[in-house]
Amino acid sequence: MAEEISLEVCEDSDAAKLLPIEEGLNEFNDLMTGINDRKPLSVLVKSTSTGKVLGGMQGRSSLGLLFIDLFYLPPELRKMGIGSDILHRFEDEGRKRGCSAAFLYTISFQAPHFYKKYGWEEFGRIDSKPEGISRIFMKKSL
Repeated sequence: MAEEISLEVCEDSDAAKLLPIEEGLNEFNDLMTGINDRKPLSVLVKSTSTGKVLGGMQGRSSLGLLFIDLFYLPPELRKMGIGSDILHRFEDEGRKRGCSAAFLYTISFQAPHFYKKYGWEEFGRIDSKPEGISRIFMKKSL
């Protein structure tokens, strides 16, 4: 007899509770592809005096692709070339890991022009709220 189940809609992001989803999908993907190359990747901007993380980029590599998930720099660290350096280091690490392409999505009021300046191209757009705002999906060959 199958196990009785219930469905729950929640906002809980407790990593331990959600681990079976990630592990189950990873096992399935490994079985289907024969490849287990997924690795997290971060480029951190840290204060040299306190060691505190001030910003940076985080994502992952998997199945030969590089994904940028989050990128943030506080306003006082923008327009100084730090963002460009972070992006280049992230892409370089992706190449070292054997990634052939990179993907991200940004929001129209965030940084699509920044990425375009470094060879990223838009391949999709979905309108969102508020009116006039879009999610922009971008890619780059590495």
